Amino acid sequence: MFQPVPVKHCDLPENSLLWLHFKTGDFLDCYVTDAVMTPRQAAEIITDFPWWARLLLMLRSVVVTPLGLLTDGPDAKDKVGPFPVQSETSEELIAGFNDAHLDFRVSVISGDGRVSLATWVHRHNLGGRIYLACIMPFHILVAHDALRRVARASRKNARISGPVLR
Repeated sequence: MFQPVPVKHCDLPENSLLWLHFKTGDFLDCYVTDAVMTPRQAAEIITDFPWWARLLLMLRSVVVTPLGLLTDGPDAKDKVGPFPVQSETSEELIAGFNDAHLDFRVSVISGDGRVSLATWVHRHNLGGRIYLACIMPFHILVAHDALRRVARASRKNARISGPVLR
């Protein structure tokens, strides 16, 4: 039986390490859904993009390559999808990198039966502002879809594990 998966806009939790990056004028958004899993597990689901999001990323690469922007995250020992992991605790994973037009980080926070996905962006110049404005509708679509996939995976795992006996 199909059950809708609610994804809601929320404030970034006060204890998030993403706040260390934030300055006035930066972009910051955060979405949350009900799910039980580690930040690493959620981040791996989030960055396992569906075909339509991979298509959007390929289109992005075609457009930004002539501008000298990165088309994939820089090499790193630890990555989730294309994004180098910057920090990881049992409650939060932060990944992302800096580029010529903007710096960005994504935060995946897990706790109290919820998983949140936050995005922070510091725009360096007009190119960063234009870029963010152009991708914003897609960003929201991808973020919502990512958290729906996290919630569905969490529900599936709960069904497989069965009820917890106390």
